[in-house]
Amino acid sequence: MRKIAVIGSTMMDVVSYTDRMPAAGETRMSAGFHIAAGGKGANQAVAAARLGADVMMLTAVGDDLFGKNSLANFEQNHIDTRHVLRIPETANGVASITVEESGQNRILIHAGANGKFMPEQLMEAKNDLAECSLIVLQLEIPLPTVYAAIDFGRQHNIPVILNPAPAAKELSLEKACACDFFMPNESELALITDMPAGSLEEVRAAAQKLLAHGLKNIIVTMGSKGALWINQEQETMVPALKVRAVDTTGAGDAFIGCFAASYVLDGKIRQAMERASRYATLSVTKAGTQDSYADERTFAGYLKEN
Repeated sequence: MRKIAVIGSTMMDVVSYTDRMPAAGETRMSAGFHIAAGGKGANQAVAAARLGADVMMLTAVGDDLFGKNSLANFEQNHIDTRHVLRIPETANGVASITVEESGQNRILIHAGANGKFMPEQLMEAKNDLAECSLIVLQLEIPLPTVYAAIDFGRQHNIPVILNPAPAAKELSLEKACACDFFMPNESELALITDMPAGSLEEVRAAAQKLLAHGLKNIIVTMGSKGALWINQEQETMVPALKVRAVDTTGAGDAFIGCFAASYVLDGKIRQAMERASRYATLSVTKAGTQDSYADERTFAGYLKEN
C-alpha cells in the first residue's frame, strides 16, 4: 500500500457549544462541552487512516496528559507513530473551540509542542519519509519546517499537498509553487491574495492571481458551496450535498484527509475531490472534529445512498 506522510500539528480540542457567541465582557452558560483529539495535521491523518490509508504522522506532542492522549489516539487509529516526538517540559498544543447552533465556529490555538517541531527533527525521519508516496502539510507548525518538507518532496519526487491553514501572509509563494496542490478555504484564499473571496467569481479571480505566481493546482474548499479545482488548463467545480450542519469544525481537514487517501491510490483528482466533498459533508452532520469522521465501511454506505 502507498504511504501518506502527514507532517503537521497535534492539538487537543476543548470544545464548548452555545446558541450564540458571548459579547465582549459577557459570560454565558454552555449548552455542551467535550475534549477531543485535534489539530489540523492530526485531523487529516486520522481522516485518511479511517478510510484505509497507510499513514505516517510526523509531529510533536507535549509531555503532559494531553500529549499522552494524543499519542494514544494515533495508535488507536492505526497511524504509524515512529516519528511522533514527545517534547520534554512542554505543553501539548490546545485549540479552544466555540460552536454556535448554526454550526459555525471560532477557534483559539496555543501551539505548545507544535512550535518546537523544527527542520532538524523532520530530517531525523528522512529515510522513512523518502519511502512515502504523498506528503500532506499545513501551517500550524513552524514555517521553516514546512519549507523543509516541501524541499524534501521536490528533491525526492514526492507529490506535496499544502493546506495553508491557518492562513499566514508571510507564507512564501515561491515555496508554495513547489507543491503539487495548494488547498485553502475561502477566508485563507482571501488573506493570502489580499482579494475578496465571498462569491464563486471572486474565488476564481483570487485563484487566478495565485496561478499567475506559478502555483500548479489550486483546490478551494467553499463549505456548502462545494470545492473549486483550477489550474492553467482547466476549471472544475464539485458541488456539495445539501445537509443540515451540526458542527463544521474540521470539515476542511476531513476533505483533505479523504482527498489524500483517494488520490494516493490512482492519482485521479476529480474523483478524489468528489469523494472528499461527500466525506466532508458527512462530517458536518455530527458534532466534534475527529469524532465526526466516518470509517471506511460507514462512508461506503453513505456513498451508496448519496
